[in-house]
Amino acid sequence: MQKVSKLTIFLFLLPALLIFSLYMVAPIPLSAFYSFFRWKGFGERVFVGLNNWVELIGDGIFHKALFNNFKLVFLSLFGQLPIALALAILLAKKTKTTDILKTIYFVPLLMSSVAVATLWSNIYDPNFGLLNMFLQTIGFENLFIDYLGNPKLALYSVIVAINWRFIPFYMILFLAAIKNIPDELYEASRVDGASKWENFRYITLPLLRPTIINASVLSLVGSLKFFDIVYVLTGGGPNNASELMATYMYKNAFNSLRMGYGSAIALALFIIAFTFSITFMKLTRKGDK
Repeated sequence: MQKVSKLTIFLFLLPALLIFSLYMVAPIPLSAFYSFFRWKGFGERVFVGLNNWVELIGDGIFHKALFNNFKLVFLSLFGQLPIALALAILLAKKTKTTDILKTIYFVPLLMSSVAVATLWSNIYDPNFGLLNMFLQTIGFENLFIDYLGNPKLALYSVIVAINWRFIPFYMILFLAAIKNIPDELYEASRVDGASKWENFRYITLPLLRPTIINASVLSLVGSLKFFDIVYVLTGGGPNNASELMATYMYKNAFNSLRMGYGSAIALALFIIAFTFSITFMKLTRKGDK
């Protein structure tokens, strides 16, 4: 077999590295630079020093958006992952309906975020939505709720849609990991008289630990920078009740043309997400020692 040189490997990777650097790495220092200016995205930039950061620290809406992001992180970790794991365990058993169920459960991940948001917008419609019509069918004729218009319910209603969208992704991760567990371990446990719960507790769960940690990091980072479904469903409303850091950044940068302040929010979002992900990975690795 002909040996491939390191230069050849580098040349093949170069286009991907350039795209990654341009769209993923370069915006970080650029955001840091623009955060020290008052700028509309065009025209003259006015240096304002730390004014944008001082405003950000005292910004009540940003604090609310940050708190909403933490709610989303918590409800994603303890909503998406346990359900995804349960579905993966269910689908790991080979039955006649397994392939059909895999296809059905995977459908939400195949849909675009805008399509998911539109679907759930129709489900939540206060007058003709599927959820309120169901409540009417089972006898709650007067219980017509405006899920997305109620400040107390808007964020949680959006989180339900987000969880529905991403549960299939983690289901596939867990299913692949379960398939890699040797059958001999389960056969040996059956010989020893272990129950299904003991198999899960002492074989499946410990061997899934690396996958669970990786899925948790993905869910944590994704929840902190989430944008699309929230923006389409509520736009961060009503009255900033479902505002997230990413939606607030978008509004300031592109709706209000406050690129400098939007850059400060974007950099703060990056720092928070990076810090939490690194801390989480260090704590979980420490637990392995």
